[in-house]
Amino acid sequence: MYNMSSREFNQDVGKAKRAAEHEPVFITDRGTPAHVLLSIDDYYKLIGKTESVAELLAMPASAEIDFNPTRLPGQSLRDVDLA
Repeated sequence: MYNMSSREFNQDVGKAKRAAEHEPVFITDRGTPAHVLLSIDDYYKLIGKTESVAELLAMPASAEIDFNPTRLPGQSLRDVDLA
């Protein structure tokens, strides 16, 4: 755990971000912890999230889904002008 005053944080945000890569950074106001800076990986571990949004949207298992919709009678394909 790394403690940093609000003043120190405001003067060197980069230092706080580098420290947060290794451990939580507690930012204090008048000596009392007021905020915590975490790396995104630590945050995801804290909330129990293991996959990123991009990983969830990728749906690698979707390649195994067999999707063959039946064509409705009387329906034909037509060109669509999206311009």
